[in-house]
Amino acid sequence: MCTTCGCSDHNNVTMTHLPGRLARDAQDGPLHFRKISPVGDAVTVVPTHSHGEHTHLHFNKDAGTIRLEAEILSKNDGLAKQNRDWLQAQNILALNLVSSPGSGKTTLLERSIRDLEDEMNLSVIEGDQQTLLDAERIQATGCNVVQLNTGAGCHLEADMLARGLEKLNPAPHSVVMIENVGNLVCPALFDLGEYAKVAILSVTEGEDKPLKYPHMFRAASLMVLNKVDLLPYVNFDVQRCREYAKQVNPDIEVITVSATTGEGLQGWYDWIRTAIDSRPFKGSQSRTSQELHS
Repeated sequence: MCTTCGCSDHNNVTMTHLPGRLARDAQDGPLHFRKISPVGDAVTVVPTHSHGEHTHLHFNKDAGTIRLEAEILSKNDGLAKQNRDWLQAQNILALNLVSSPGSGKTTLLERSIRDLEDEMNLSVIEGDQQTLLDAERIQATGCNVVQLNTGAGCHLEADMLARGLEKLNPAPHSVVMIENVGNLVCPALFDLGEYAKVAILSVTEGEDKPLKYPHMFRAASLMVLNKVDLLPYVNFDVQRCREYAKQVNPDIEVITVSATTGEGLQGWYDWIRTAIDSRPFKGSQSRTSQELHS
């Protein structure tokens, strides 16, 4: 799989911090992970492992089965636990926003930041293969943001998040939104240490996506169905999509919204408030890769 999708590329991950006017210093000091070396205005980050050292899925011709590279996922899960322990100690709610490209993740973040900036301390880690475009959009809201560019990589990993958190330096008792690389496959396999994954699906994508990409929707605690303002113009069955999501994950919650018009956003904000009220986090809603595939 990785030999065809580009994950095996050896490009370094780059990280750029775009502090916003709403950025607030962490009271308990920054994270202390391995040293990051500045290169110009950006920061070059060497991932814990090269994508060339693993393939997410292999076809075992002898056994006729698909097997996971368990040692790589186990290593990532260990790093994710370190992230989760630190986030819990700082009482920080971290949400991992996952979706295909074009679902409206960044627009949802922009609207959420503006609507909630007087209520909660928000900061963002942006994941994209290239460009600072999304981070610049977030920075324009006044929010503190770090851009992680993965090169040919198709997902964020726990080590990348750790380094992003070190640069972001979020304040205790705050909320960190992680916008993962647009991809409905690989991000499902990699726990980052977040409290929960939030799968964002737009009505322009088709109601069958939960069945086509079950790992992603099985890993998510919440599905945000976005762009409902376009329902009069597309062939999309909301109830069927909800049923498909429940079919692969009976525990998933579903909220319908329009990040453009604001329809349904109070449900999304209430979900975040409920998650905040559950702090300090005794546990996480996110499941490790081993739990997802056991």
